[in-house]
Amino acid sequence: MSLSAELWPDVQPDAARRLMLAAVESFARRGYHATTTRDIAGAAGMSPAALYVHFPSKAALLFTISRSGHEQTLGLVQNVVATSAEPAEVIRRVVEDFVAWHARRHLVARVVQYELAALPEREYEIVADLRRLIENTVREVITEGVRAGVFQVRDPRMAARAVLSLGVDVARWYTSRNRTTPDELGREYGELALRMLGAAVPPVE
Repeated sequence: MSLSAELWPDVQPDAARRLMLAAVESFARRGYHATTTRDIAGAAGMSPAALYVHFPSKAALLFTISRSGHEQTLGLVQNVVATSAEPAEVIRRVVEDFVAWHARRHLVARVVQYELAALPEREYEIVADLRRLIENTVREVITEGVRAGVFQVRDPRMAARAVLSLGVDVARWYTSRNRTTPDELGREYGELALRMLGAAVPPVE
């Protein structure tokens, strides 16, 4: 399976996925505003006109990438929440998966998380809604943990943002040259998140 197909299995045809991958690489390296549609099409091995066959604009291409990334991370958060009722375990696993995704897909994540301001207003609101769903899901788990005496925080909303920021920031600095694997990083951050929330963390054996 090609990298683009692995990243966006639901996107068809393959040419559209190739353009998305080329856009991710260009946006991550140059920034959205410094990247032209000619840059993207050329990196995908296509003519500039070919891009418009699959996407009406550069902004539409960014929106597709950003929405997909947020839907993927929302899905992984919801999957963890659906499989456990223990707040500490849920937070640990959410952070592990969220951080590992941002490390494993660091170029995509960098674009998804740090080019939001470039989205047109309507598209921005769609992505912002997804971000709120992610944050609210984590906040609800933290709130339940506070009620159960598992977590010791005054403001669950602020705590949820802090916990999620651990993963978001990974996309800024992580590269494939890093000696810590995405899964290892996720495990380390999962424990760190529990300590941030004032939860008891089992000692490392």
